Amino acid sequence: MKFSSSRTLIAGSLALASATAHAHVGHGISSFQAGLAHPLGLDHLLATLAVGVWSVRVLPVHRMWQGPAVFLLALLGSACLGVVGVSLPHLESLISLSVVMFGLMLMYAHRQGRPGSGLVLIATAAILHGLAHGSEARGTPFASYASGFLLTTAALHASGMALAIAVQQGLTRHQARMTRISGLLCGAAGFYFWSQV
Repeated sequence: MKFSSSRTLIAGSLALASATAHAHVGHGISSFQAGLAHPLGLDHLLATLAVGVWSVRVLPVHRMWQGPAVFLLALLGSACLGVVGVSLPHLESLISLSVVMFGLMLMYAHRQGRPGSGLVLIATAAILHGLAHGSEARGTPFASYASGFLLTTAALHASGMALAIAVQQGLTRHQARMTRISGLLCGAAGFYFWSQV
């Protein structure tokens, strides 16, 4: 029964996610509401959920907050750089590959030796996403927009953590397999995004 309900929860989350498009499609960026909606693009959504799941699976209980905190801080800092014109070549491709990276991190979460290296990878991915957010917000009221995308990103991290904790508590024997499957799906989606850039 628990296995069935968790599968339903995961399937529902994926179906909801599939209804959204690529994160950086240039929707209006002039308000708090636009900031709230911006991270719901599938590449950003998968990345932020993956951070939450990885944090629960790899980090000790008293340090689970570090994955989301690192992502949020790096996201905000790089978004500020993006607003003033800092960018990277092939940024969309790099963002897509960051989703592949998160898929690999989930697939090999059970072998994670040093969590510090994972946190560095999380910060790197957040920098890429932040540069894209910031570059799209040039010439707009950035503070309200940034507040919106930070709030949604934090909520997505919390959702990923809650999902991982639910699986951990209800499906102890299946949690490693389910994490690997979610990593495989995340990585495959990242490759798809990359092929479409």
